[in-house]
Amino acid sequence: MDPLSAADTYRSPRKRRTFPAGSFPSLYFYIRFISVALRAAGRARRGAYDSSEWASDSLELLTALEATGVEVTVEGLDTLRTLDPPCVFVANHMSTFETMILPGIIQPFMEVTFVVKRSLVEYPVFRHVMKSRDPLIVGRVNPREDLRTVLERGAAKLGEGSSIVIFPQTTRSAILDPAHFNSIGIKLARRAKVPVIPVALKTDAWGVGSMVKEFGRIDPSKTTMFSFGKPLIVNGSGREEHQQIVRYITARLREWGTMPPEGPRDDCG
Repeated sequence: MDPLSAADTYRSPRKRRTFPAGSFPSLYFYIRFISVALRAAGRARRGAYDSSEWASDSLELLTALEATGVEVTVEGLDTLRTLDPPCVFVANHMSTFETMILPGIIQPFMEVTFVVKRSLVEYPVFRHVMKSRDPLIVGRVNPREDLRTVLERGAAKLGEGSSIVIFPQTTRSAILDPAHFNSIGIKLARRAKVPVIPVALKTDAWGVGSMVKEFGRIDPSKTTMFSFGKPLIVNGSGREEHQQIVRYITARLREWGTMPPEGPRDDCG
């Protein structure tokens, strides 16, 4: 992928799948994944892993997924190209795919980090890479403490010029239920006085693992979609902007066939 191309939409190039990528997609991808992760972790441990390498490794993983036959479309690159950062990206959460690939899409345009659950910075090997990106870490045990962490540390990171990606859903899901899609991204954007960008994604080509959720089956028959909406300025309580984000993501998921035509209602209850 060339994120700096002039096009608003990126689509995976058509290419012939080769052995073993086509015959054993999961095996092929995870061998590539481990190679990238070990190399990145080694540099991160030495304090030599920077943002450009993070983006490059992310795009290398995207290329590895495409080699297995996974087709990826990214819409709304003009939003990233013309945006005056920093901002808050608010996205639905479906799989590990977005955590690994969004850096390669966003980082070439602006500095970015994530709000992540604590377990992601405790994985062997991978923890070194995550810690090097100085993410906002939440425990998912005390919601009030997590909110304070995101608002206080998030506002500080935004003030330093780094954008932030937030997945407000409490767990991975193929649909978006407004009852489980909180407004923490809106609260952060309002506090820091920065725009918020809705991001709809369909990433179930990277499955959820039965033993370790982050490492599931790679299914090339499923297309992958990312769609960046237009920036929203949070006014007042932010309730209307939250509803706009929910409507945007829900509409795209229905368009992509992930949600039924009549799914959960599009407001925040």
